Amino acid sequence: MAFRRRSTLLAAGGAGLLAFALTGCGSSDASDAPVEHKNFAFAGQALTIEAGASTLVVTPSDVKDVEVDRQVDGWAVFGSGPDASWALDGHTLNLTVKCGGVIKNCEARHTVKVPRGVAVTVHDADGRVEASGFDTPLKIACDNGRVTVKDSSGPLDVTSDNGRIDGEGIRARSVRAGSDSGRVALTFAVVPDSVVATSDDGRVDLSVPRATYKVAARSDDGRVDVNVDRSDSSTHVLSARSDDGRVTIRHS
Repeated sequence: MAFRRRSTLLAAGGAGLLAFALTGCGSSDASDAPVEHKNFAFAGQALTIEAGASTLVVTPSDVKDVEVDRQVDGWAVFGSGPDASWALDGHTLNLTVKCGGVIKNCEARHTVKVPRGVAVTVHDADGRVEASGFDTPLKIACDNGRVTVKDSSGPLDVTSDNGRIDGEGIRARSVRAGSDSGRVALTFAVVPDSVVATSDDGRVDLSVPRATYKVAARSDDGRVDVNVDRSDSSTHVLSARSDDGRVTIRHS
């Protein structure tokens, strides 16, 4: 009987704790959190950013150092966090946010300004990535999150294991974009020379300026619509493929 009473009390306590966590604390919102700022002295032509559990916004700017704004908010039950750290190790900027517990709700946002002329590589373990305004090579690999690139003219290479990829106002001549699970949608402001866009599970949409293109478009399970002028001798090559989703190529 005593054991049964203890079990009942523990169950009731656990249920009360869960209810408190879900209703008493509310959800975290990093946009309302205080902004922390830090400058990292940088001298180089290429920067790698390692991030996770955070929305990451990256832009080139008229700055000398790498400048970072950070907002972190959240809570954890029977654990700890959010615990944030930032450091520049050589040419690698590490932005981490740790949050662990039986129940947790943590959110972070990092805004990174890099000196103009610096090529950028981003590895993001779990979070959204937004980049804009680059005229240098830009490479983004995201394990779990959406990637958005705007108004960039440098060579572009974007992958996401689980998230959609959006490109808007792209001026890059060479673009590779691939998602294992998510839509790939690219809109070009100038005629590209080489585009490879793929999705294992999602539709692929390319919108390009009027020109004549060499096109390879395929879907294993979905409709294919190509509405651009085509020639196998064109030096402007578009390749679009989806294993499970519609493929569309059209003039913008």
